[in-house]
Amino acid sequence: MNLHEIISSTRDYNFHSHTQFCDGREPMARMAEQAVACGMKHYGFTPHSPIPLPSSCNMSALCTDEYIAEFQRLKEQYAGRINLYLSMEIDYLGEKWGAFKPYFDTLPLDYRLSSVHFVPTPDGEHEIDVDGRPQHFAGKMAEHFDNDIRYVVDTFYARTLDMITHGGFDMIGHFDKIGFNASSFSPGIENEPWYMRHIDDVIDAVRNTDIIVEINTKAYLPAVGAMAESAADYVPRLFPSAHIIRRLVSAGIPVAVNSDAHYSSRITAGRDAAFAIIDSVRR
Repeated sequence: MNLHEIISSTRDYNFHSHTQFCDGREPMARMAEQAVACGMKHYGFTPHSPIPLPSSCNMSALCTDEYIAEFQRLKEQYAGRINLYLSMEIDYLGEKWGAFKPYFDTLPLDYRLSSVHFVPTPDGEHEIDVDGRPQHFAGKMAEHFDNDIRYVVDTFYARTLDMITHGGFDMIGHFDKIGFNASSFSPGIENEPWYMRHIDDVIDAVRNTDIIVEINTKAYLPAVGAMAESAADYVPRLFPSAHIIRRLVSAGIPVAVNSDAHYSSRITAGRDAAFAIIDSVRR
């Protein structure tokens, strides 16, 4: 497959989704069925990759063969109706783990999506998932990071730059995702000069590569199910945020709009809003 060709020729794609093999809420079969119903021409499955530490969100390496078999079944079932792709969202854990590891060369992946979700504790003893809801993040800040938000943000972006340097992947996922929880913990942090320098550094790092930058629309609509928020607490946003999207497009950096769907009802959620921002720059 050629991701660059696909994202430049159509908008009927989604290259980031989760199912029963990780923290997704519905089976692969249901996601494929709904992708067809939504008019998608290209759809990728990206379970959180196996990693060398305990995580309830990541797929077990023991399930990899089952995942591949189910993908092959669905690919045959929907042949001629939609192009399905086998992938993973590969966590970067520094030198310990990432898309550059030979393990991923043993898998028949069509493309590789790579993201940072974990930040090491200051002593390097533990990897802490800094994704998730703000109330959980606040507890982790107190328990693992002595409420040092500067350390967490600096380390998140340092890992992101290392991930880009190590390579081995095609698309970078939600590269400013830490801003969601960081802003809840310390309002206004994303407007501080030191934070904005991190964004500059990431843009500079991807500018001269073939890496596609994901525009992630998962948080544009309120969460559903157990993760639902009250209407008063909900603030729609994209990752990266709108002003960063404009910078990326103006710089000619390739971007792909993905919904990071965990529910079949969210396959197209927020994508129109992201494309509207892109179109406002390209006019």
